[in-house]
Amino acid sequence: MLQTPPPEQVLTEIEDVFRIYGDMIFRLARLHTDNRQDAEDVAQDVLIRAMRNTKPFESPEHQKAWLIRVTLNCARTRMTSAWKRHTVGETGLERAAEEPEDFSDVYQAVHALDEKYRDVVHLFYYEDYSVKEIASILQTTESNVKSRLHRARETLRERLKGEYADV
Repeated sequence: MLQTPPPEQVLTEIEDVFRIYGDMIFRLARLHTDNRQDAEDVAQDVLIRAMRNTKPFESPEHQKAWLIRVTLNCARTRMTSAWKRHTVGETGLERAAEEPEDFSDVYQAVHALDEKYRDVVHLFYYEDYSVKEIASILQTTESNVKSRLHRARETLRERLKGEYADV
């Protein structure tokens, strides 16, 4: 049976959650949404859910994994909502005007991957999770995560061929 650590070891204040995990939540939401405003809305939804959560976390790692899972779920919900399906999308010029100039070709190539590949690439390379941890977060098998990583790397290698000499 798992023992709950003392409250001072587990983050409970929403300000701490936002300060520590806010950037991660936003980056992951941005990776799954069409624009910055949707990503901000997803991040806000995640933080509201974190405030409403009454179950204690076993550890900060458990809390981070929970936040990632909730972020992915909120982003999927937002992108498949009836409102999103029935609104006119942004034009390329509008989207380019809002994007920071520091989004690299690699980031854009990762953003263009299918969602299942995007998730594993982001969690593996940007959040430094192991294959085992990713499998737990995404509720899938380790071999599935390894396959997705392999396929994502192959796809990125093809898309970025010629742009980067060591790809």
